[in-house]
Amino acid sequence: MAERRIGDVILEVKNISLSFGGVKALTDISFDVREHEIRAIIGPNGAGKSSMLNCINGVYTPQQGTITLRGQTFDHMNSRQVAEMGIARTFQNLALFKGMNVIDNIMSGRNLKMKTNLFQQAIRWGAAEREEAEHRAFVERIIDFLEIQAHRKTPVGRLPYGLQKRVDLGRALAMEPQVLLLD
Repeated sequence: MAERRIGDVILEVKNISLSFGGVKALTDISFDVREHEIRAIIGPNGAGKSSMLNCINGVYTPQQGTITLRGQTFDHMNSRQVAEMGIARTFQNLALFKGMNVIDNIMSGRNLKMKTNLFQQAIRWGAAEREEAEHRAFVERIIDFLEIQAHRKTPVGRLPYGLQKRVDLGRALAMEPQVLLLD
């Protein structure tokens, strides 16, 4: 296997501060992540780890500081815009569609990659049908990678917690992110 070298900075978090009323969740936090690098944010419960990830992926807007992805600084971005920029996220508390099966949950991570419009997707004809087949093939490779083939058509709500976490990871991987945040 070819060795991947640590590359340029792709995510820079600079002087982030976040408060909820009088409670300071984050105070002057700075770090960067380079291409092919794995970083961890550690600390006890309530230390602000999830809050930091929520700032990066646009759920929270910090009161101070900047977040830069591949040279583009963003603030006041919503989660969809951040996802379009290439940041995907799993959640500490699962946010899956419990009534949908594994394939459809992971397919929801491909939504931003789809070029056909909602009407074309609804009638599943022509370009939309071909596009869906391509995305489903991509999702099947993720299912194989995560070794959840036996559960592909099982409603996610019926799976044990550990398998649901794999589905959550699969949905994030389906976005083909530049940065993957695991909470």
